[in-house]
Amino acid sequence: MKKVGISTDYITLGQFLKLADCISTGGQAKSFLQETEIFVNGEPEHRRGRKLVPGDIIKVSGCGEFQVDGPT
Repeated sequence: MKKVGISTDYITLGQFLKLADCISTGGQAKSFLQETEIFVNGEPEHRRGRKLVPGDIIKVSGCGEFQVDGPT
């Protein structure tokens, strides 16, 4: 599982996908979420505005498994 660090209290799923290198631009988030199976903490998720906080586990089909990590 790869940890992805954020410097704020939360990050949206769309921003997270770009930060985790699953998509190359933020504009790709909407179509990527419609076409790709994504789970947040074991639950299916398709909202790019979903707020992720440190400790959340995100599984992206074809991209990997990630954990949101807070500021160090």
